[in-house]
Amino acid sequence: MTDDAVPDHRAPAPAPAPAPDLRASDADRERVAEVLREALAEGRLDMAEFEERLEATYQARTYGELAPITRDLPTAGAAAPPAPVSFTKAPAESGSWAARIVGGEGSSAGGVAILSGFERKGRWTVPKRFNCFAFMGGGEIDLREANFADREVEINCVAIMGGLQVIVPPGVEVVVRGIGVMGGFDHPRDDDGPPEPGAPRVVIGGFAFWGGVGVSRKVTRAQQLRLKEQRRQERVERRQARRELRGERRDREY
Repeated sequence: MTDDAVPDHRAPAPAPAPAPDLRASDADRERVAEVLREALAEGRLDMAEFEERLEATYQARTYGELAPITRDLPTAGAAAPPAPVSFTKAPAESGSWAARIVGGEGSSAGGVAILSGFERKGRWTVPKRFNCFAFMGGGEIDLREANFADREVEINCVAIMGGLQVIVPPGVEVVVRGIGVMGGFDHPRDDDGPPEPGAPRVVIGGFAFWGGVGVSRKVTRAQQLRLKEQRRQERVERRQARRELRGERRDREY
């Protein structure tokens, strides 16, 4: 075999990167957003970093502004189209309640606010009984990203000239048994329908005197971002449909 017949096994040279000052498209921004979603799911980014980078992604106008956003992530620069993402289902809403009822002890037994405040939020484990007390102060007990030590947990609230707020995710059954004297206990709205199968039951009791205990249902910040992305994507699709319709009309005119 002559030298001319030797096959060339060298990999083709990579395509040159786009010039930094070129304008990025909606598809480019969506690819970066998908990389960020994957990094959040794998624990490479926390929620604050994810939100900050996602906002920067949708504000980016050029490739030069997009490139640094995923430079430290292993899938940065991937050209694959984004995988389908559910914009309406959080992990708990997708049948994973059993994984969040972990048993054992809680990571926090209670909270006290005397002329001050406390928070229990993010990733934590709610014990079978959580006691909280507020005197001329306030506290927030956020269960949206929490695990549960038991299928049924009790949150005992005492608020004296203070306020306590309990936030539960949609799908959780809530029972309010508190007593208010010149104060009160809120009851969450049930607009989101009956409790989901396998979801925990949260019993809220206690006493409020010249104070209040608020109970509300809210989605997580991640779900809010998903819904925001969905609305944005719908707007992009509507604009694209209008452009295509105008193009068809021009073609018919000519």
